Amino acid sequence: MRPDLILASSSASRQMLMRNAGLSFTAKPAEIDERAIDAKLERDGASPDRIAVELAKAKALAVSAIYPDAVVLGCDQTMSLGDRIYHKPKDMVEAHANLMSLSGKTHRLNCGAALARNGKIIWDVVTLADLTVRDLDAEFLDRHLERVGPKVLSSVGAYQLEGEGIQLFTDIEGDYFTILGLPLLSLLTKLRELGLIDG
Repeated sequence: MRPDLILASSSASRQMLMRNAGLSFTAKPAEIDERAIDAKLERDGASPDRIAVELAKAKALAVSAIYPDAVVLGCDQTMSLGDRIYHKPKDMVEAHANLMSLSGKTHRLNCGAALARNGKIIWDVVTLADLTVRDLDAEFLDRHLERVGPKVLSSVGAYQLEGEGIQLFTDIEGDYFTILGLPLLSLLTKLRELGLIDG
């Protein structure tokens, strides 16, 4: 009998991607202090991609400790521009400032995922996407943020590519799934290798 698959996240977009791919799973958000782990890794000089995968591992391990017989998927995403690592904006003022700082530049989304079973990491991966923001006008951005509303605060980049956020970009390199926070192609390959889905 195949073990249960658990997504250690409450993310609606990750759940949608997994359901659309035909995966059978339950969602059990990890109870961890992401910001404390994040802050320590940043202090230690960890790269944005390493922070993403370490947070993914921490989530998978936290839920695996409660459901040891299941295969638990943890995911996390960081966003970086050069040496700067971005976090979810606290309010609309910060969202505006963050988006203006991306204007005319290419930033990177670092998407980490990890599978755990019996309290051990059995696989991890990081996938990357590079996104170029067009030159933004501050007044346009005010209108844009007013239209899309506070849902931008749930995204590290203060945008949703699947919605009006797509209007902010001129170029995107990387797959759609990485951008939405789940390296789905790599995950499906691993789940087939482990015999957890039909190959």
